[in-house]
Amino acid sequence: MSISQRLDMRQGQSLVMTPQLQQAIKLLQLSNVELAEFIEAEIERNPLLERGEAGDGDDYSPDKEAPASRSDELSLDDSSGLNEAREAMDAPGEDLYESGTTSDTGETASQTSGPSAQTDWSQAGSGGSFSGEDYDFEGSLSSEKSLHEHLHDQLAMSGLSQADQLIGARLIDETDEAGYCKVELESVAGALGADTANVEAVLELCQGFEPTGVMARTVEECLALQLREQDRFDPAMQALLENLDLVAKHDIKKLCELCGVDKDDVRDMIAELRTLTPRPGSAFAGGTTIAVAPDVFVREMPNGMFAVELNSDTLPKILMDKAYYAEVSTLPMREREKEFISECAQNASWLIKSLDQRARTILKVSSEIVRQQDAFFAHGVAHLRPLNLKQVADAIEMHESTVSRVTSNKYMGTPRGLFELKYFFSAAIPGTGGGDTHSAEAVRHRIKQLIDGEGEKVLSDDQIVEILTEFGVEIARRTVAKYRESLNIPSSVQRRRRLKASA
Repeated sequence: MSISQRLDMRQGQSLVMTPQLQQAIKLLQLSNVELAEFIEAEIERNPLLERGEAGDGDDYSPDKEAPASRSDELSLDDSSGLNEAREAMDAPGEDLYESGTTSDTGETASQTSGPSAQTDWSQAGSGGSFSGEDYDFEGSLSSEKSLHEHLHDQLAMSGLSQADQLIGARLIDETDEAGYCKVELESVAGALGADTANVEAVLELCQGFEPTGVMARTVEECLALQLREQDRFDPAMQALLENLDLVAKHDIKKLCELCGVDKDDVRDMIAELRTLTPRPGSAFAGGTTIAVAPDVFVREMPNGMFAVELNSDTLPKILMDKAYYAEVSTLPMREREKEFISECAQNASWLIKSLDQRARTILKVSSEIVRQQDAFFAHGVAHLRPLNLKQVADAIEMHESTVSRVTSNKYMGTPRGLFELKYFFSAAIPGTGGGDTHSAEAVRHRIKQLIDGEGEKVLSDDQIVEILTEFGVEIARRTVAKYRESLNIPSSVQRRRRLKASA
């Protein structure tokens, strides 16, 4: 066998992505805060870019072709779409803007979920870095965790159903920096379409989070939670907490009568109170907390439909100064300077196109989520439908990976509260007789309702299966047991023992 060198020609296909296209894909999964930071860096880097003002640009109409890429999505898994987008973006390009001092991109949008859809666009923007360097978002923020972040982390590990996690997230968002949750539970229940008893049960579970005493509604409740953890909450201490006004007045004699103990015991109990923390949230970062702003808004129309619109306040607005570019281009320059100005113009044009594409994609995905989960918006968490990324992707003719990126770190402001887009995705439970499927979270919610309302007649898992079957839910006993355990609900045997002990 002889070893030799030779030159062969081969023809093949491969997926080639330009740096610009990679950045455009990355932009889809950035939150509005990260995107704003990214745009600021680009404006500093590119002399042809400047900030736009609200109201700049032309209004959008459905009949007007969008100044965006010819590709409807930016997906790593769709080579034809990538090549088409790459060719469109790398081409010398059409003139997207009117002549003048500045040039603007279009549009933020609103859509209505239902047959009477209408669209109203204003301005939005996005962009990316084309120098190959990643912008350090984390470096610009404090590494110290806020109280809300700490509580949300514990909520995610609590094993609650999705419906109860929505309730818990709402309660955490209503918790102030001191660690108190003073919102009316009835208002939360009404906004989410849940039972007040269910909201109270979720709050009780959240009050077991660290730091001890957090999410209490009053100072008395906060101190009581800390005393219970120390196993020091006896009737005398309870009476003392119910009369904190007398503690403030140092009325020892009256406190002795109310607590049923002598003066020394009262003084010891007061000294113990002083070791507790009346502001459990004070140990966490407060000033560095960034409020979550919704990327889209959902509002109910008079005809019962739901309108979806982008939050233009969270979308960076950028302009390209074409007049300045034309002026600079006529000046005598060296070859390297010409290349720099040309690259800046191409990057600015790409940013504006990517901005428009990102805004349209977020609106498209959000509108489909609202259409699929309209029962939730109308009736509450018990009516969440089974939904996955593929269903949304197929409905709007995009790839699952695109939908996944769009729903990451994006929030929807609704009449029922603020929710992350990923909250609306839930596994499916089959219906009996081939009927409609049911959301796993809605089934969990129904199981919790049945157990909460069982009274003296404790339901076994088999009985719950029978009841759910009557409602058209095809579910196995082991699945009911798994959902019950995920809700931290004891077995029927344990519940019967507890009922007898309390009788």
